[in-house]
Amino acid sequence: MTLAEIICLSRALFQKSSQLHVGRWDKSSKNSREVRGRTLGIIGYGHIGSQLSVLAESLGMRVVFFDTARKLALGNAHSLANMDAVLAASDFVSLHVPDMATTRNLIGAAQLQNMKPGAMLVNNSRGKVVDLVALAVSLKSGHVGGAAVDVFPEEPAENGDGFSTPLAGLPNVILTPHIGGSTEEAQEAIAIDVAEKLARFWTQGCTATSVNFPAVDLPNVRSGQVRILHVHQNVPGVLSKMHTLLANAGVNINAEHLQSDQNTSYVILDVDAFQDANIMNALRTLPETIRMRVAG
Repeated sequence: MTLAEIICLSRALFQKSSQLHVGRWDKSSKNSREVRGRTLGIIGYGHIGSQLSVLAESLGMRVVFFDTARKLALGNAHSLANMDAVLAASDFVSLHVPDMATTRNLIGAAQLQNMKPGAMLVNNSRGKVVDLVALAVSLKSGHVGGAAVDVFPEEPAENGDGFSTPLAGLPNVILTPHIGGSTEEAQEAIAIDVAEKLARFWTQGCTATSVNFPAVDLPNVRSGQVRILHVHQNVPGVLSKMHTLLANAGVNINAEHLQSDQNTSYVILDVDAFQDANIMNALRTLPETIRMRVAG
């Protein structure tokens, strides 16, 4: 979707289409540019950002990127030292970052001013990443040459509900109703992915990619082992108590993975098989325990 938006912005295709719909013929090449040879800046070089990088290069674009974590560049893309360097170097900027405290209003008036005059911005990531009022001001001044926005700070709860944005009515601005992943194929793939992850959670206890719970993953349980799934308060000493209980019972720990958020910790323990029910009762009745079960 991002590359399609970039092409539409570079050729002002939405404006041309809208003019034809009202009976106006405008074949002018004014403000119409090729994407070949232009620089695409990617903020956030994860799964989507890196895939976009490869596709953009196939169109003859130069790619630069910045990510807070060190990432191996694909193809001929270049990692730059910081976000401002990417903004200053790019003809098009595409955002691919999560919604976190550190990314709220990541692109504001100062960052927009740091972009090349006439550069264009695409945000298909999260609605609160861009200050839309500042973007509208920059678009009206002509400093930012165009924008494509698929996500918004406040979105209607249902189809057909009213919607407003500071970007409405501005030229060379593409507005779409959060449809980046809304295709029949994508929805089918999401349904399959969700079902598979729920099955893995039930049988293996894995919570990889969870956004509101500690993400923990371990390979499948090996024969002759028991997998203990333990959710507890994120306070000091809980693992020590669990290790002591298992050690005193002569149960060996073969693998362990713990992740925590501010209040909750989740640990997966793969241990040698045992028959003593008192061990499970002891783990379950620790004062810090929230919930515990054996996988499968």
